[in-house]
Amino acid sequence: MKDIFSIKGKVALVTGGSRGIGSMIAAGFLSSGAKVYISSRKADACDETAKKLSEEYGGECISIPADVSNVEGIEALADAIKAKEDKLDILINNAGVAWGESIDTYPEMGWDKVMDTNVKGIFFLTQKLLPLLREAGKTDPSRVINIGSIDGLKKGAFENFAYGPSKAAVHHLSRVLAAFLIKEKIIVNYLDKNYDKNKLKIDWAASRKLGKRIYHLNDHTGGYKYRFYWTKGIVKNITAYSFIPTRTNTRRLASILKDKERELDYFM
Repeated sequence: MKDIFSIKGKVALVTGGSRGIGSMIAAGFLSSGAKVYISSRKADACDETAKKLSEEYGGECISIPADVSNVEGIEALADAIKAKEDKLDILINNAGVAWGESIDTYPEMGWDKVMDTNVKGIFFLTQKLLPLLREAGKTDPSRVINIGSIDGLKKGAFENFAYGPSKAAVHHLSRVLAAFLIKEKIIVNYLDKNYDKNKLKIDWAASRKLGKRIYHLNDHTGGYKYRFYWTKGIVKNITAYSFIPTRTNTRRLASILKDKERELDYFM
């Protein structure tokens, strides 16, 4: 079975690879035999994850910290890869950010940060790495996979006014790149995700005060907290669990539900 999914000898780059979905993708590639580069803005976290993944999977995971929200950071990352490799088989454009704030105070800085990282970063990193992707495509089509979100397909639940539009842009940009680059044997796709590391915590003080159950949600990008509840009697007292559907996580979720919940109203 392992041979079926083998990508031994392939070289991959995963942006936003120091945690969450990015580190999971990197782990999967390493376990299947690829040489993996990971990148993220925080150098310490990137270095630590690369070391941990290399030790755990016995492969070669290399840290190249970079900020892909601006062309200078993108060029630095591309140049570092070019200095080490003569081809790149797989590019995972996973780095992304969100900014949550009320519509009345949503800042230009937040809007630009989201669009620069989530959309501009994908295009220009792909552009700068085209020579390596083209070289890999001479023997086997190279792959570019852009990580989108279901928030790019429907209205999100939170006040992330730039995030959903940025992911919708990722979807269409991926289609445009796919149509243009296929003739050069570069295959472009996108994947949609839901929140991968949500942590819901009940704010009991606020809940007692308002007579509703209030939750704090830590966004998967880190740093932003959303307080939300449902009114008008449409949905009341709802607890949400989000997880990556691996066999281990499924067993863990089942254990949590049995331990904490007396009944289950919805399963999606």
